[in-house]
Amino acid sequence: MSSLLDLSNSVAAIVEQVEKTVVAINAGSRISPSGIHWRNGVIVTSDESLQRYDEITVTLAGDRKLPVILLGHDPSTDIAVFKLENADIPVAQIGDAKTLKVGHLVLGLARSSDGDIRAAMGTVSAVSGAWQSLSGGNIDQYIRPDITLYPGFAGGPLVDATGYVVGMNTSGRRGTALTIPTATVNRVVQQLLSAGKIARGYLGVGMQPVQLPKNLQIALNLSAATGVIVVNVEHNSPADKAGVTIGDVLVALDGNPVTDTVDVLALLNHSDRIGKTVKMQLVRGGVLMELAIIVGERATE
Repeated sequence: MSSLLDLSNSVAAIVEQVEKTVVAINAGSRISPSGIHWRNGVIVTSDESLQRYDEITVTLAGDRKLPVILLGHDPSTDIAVFKLENADIPVAQIGDAKTLKVGHLVLGLARSSDGDIRAAMGTVSAVSGAWQSLSGGNIDQYIRPDITLYPGFAGGPLVDATGYVVGMNTSGRRGTALTIPTATVNRVVQQLLSAGKIARGYLGVGMQPVQLPKNLQIALNLSAATGVIVVNVEHNSPADKAGVTIGDVLVALDGNPVTDTVDVLALLNHSDRIGKTVKMQLVRGGVLMELAIIVGERATE
């Protein structure tokens, strides 16, 4: 009995330790998502939970409300970053999500728009390596906590058994909880603070996945059964200048295999390719060929 009581008291102590770093984001929705005081004066939350980006306030402990200003957002990783002036609340202790193992106890925290703290406890259900979101965002680690993502919990922290924040919770498919790891949040926050935007590569093509005929795979010694077919080429775009035409089937870009449009988006999300000439391997008229293309920069939304 005493062990169970000790565990209960330890969990409550961790909630008290972290709760002042958790805020509610009041952005026009009926239920406010949560946010994390990630760095001094920097609030991080779930981008997809926001209804608007202006006239936003945060609710702190004690139902104090303060205005925040958008510094930037990255829909591909579901991260939005705000500036909080004269922040007099503690900064979250940021941990390393790579220390998580399946079975570890974790807490999801949230704050209501009335200022009350909320908690949900569970275990780490799954962890694995890097993955790509549906919009091509590069997420450094897959973390699925077995916690209930109640309304308002999106954007809040996942906390490990030592009280360190190891990521930001968000909603996965069918409303299940997923966690964006600290490495990804740190990378996006740093880019937004230093450049004010997330720079992305741009080719100027419309694409959709396509199945490659078996005889074509064998004849051209292709490793994958799918590629992406070009359905549109924007005038004067990098692809247009490189000679890409409608009907070309892209199978590799910059030495990386392409089997879906997400692969292309993920490759273009690496800003270090902008302005560089890369090889594009494609199938045209049943023949495998290569084009050199200079990756442009996508206009900021």
